[in-house]
Amino acid sequence: MLGSSRWNPSRPVRALIAVGLAIIGAILVWAALASASTPEALAPAPNDQSMRSTSPTTPKPTPEPATPGTDSTDLRDQITGSVLPESEPVAVSIPRIGVRSRLVPLGLDHNGAMKTPDPADVGWYSRGPSPGALGPAIITGHVTWNGPAVFYRLGTMRRGDQVSVTRKDGKTAVFTVTRVTQFSKSRFPSQAVYGPIDHAGLRLITCGGTYDAARHKYLDNVVVFAKLKAVRGG
Repeated sequence: MLGSSRWNPSRPVRALIAVGLAIIGAILVWAALASASTPEALAPAPNDQSMRSTSPTTPKPTPEPATPGTDSTDLRDQITGSVLPESEPVAVSIPRIGVRSRLVPLGLDHNGAMKTPDPADVGWYSRGPSPGALGPAIITGHVTWNGPAVFYRLGTMRRGDQVSVTRKDGKTAVFTVTRVTQFSKSRFPSQAVYGPIDHAGLRLITCGGTYDAARHKYLDNVVVFAKLKAVRGG
């Protein structure tokens, strides 16, 4: 008798439902992992024109406001403090937050946004001034990445703290922090952060403020402003 092995039409249906649920579950897990590991833009991309002078060899900052009656096209005599020639940076040390890291060069992605470094690395925007040269050198790192990342404590820095950048030419540019500020990403002051300045400056940037879990991004940026104060070696 074949009654015990008779074909049951509900078995294939249940099997198909089980397979469908397994596929849906796999897709949801993949999406969650992808969103957790997708690099978030750390800050709006610098504008190369605003960071670079009209001459690549003799930068010409344009401090504001300009003095009436002066030639605003050549303000080299208004440069303040020491200024070094361009040289690629290789490492950064920030004693206040316990950071000692190599520096990786960062360019722009296909959307024109500044690329982001790996979670454990600190990046330098290679299309802007190098640390120690005239202008605002940009160094950036993540605040969290499935846990605290390299710039997790950047917001605890204070005026007077030091940042040392070792360069390929053998010199170490030592910067002193002048202020630490938090900006909303929706109102990020690109000109104040990336625009021309009359000295060798440094900007340390990471994410901050409230974390929007739905969009997997922080709503603010922490920006540390610093100025070159000393040069060692070389």
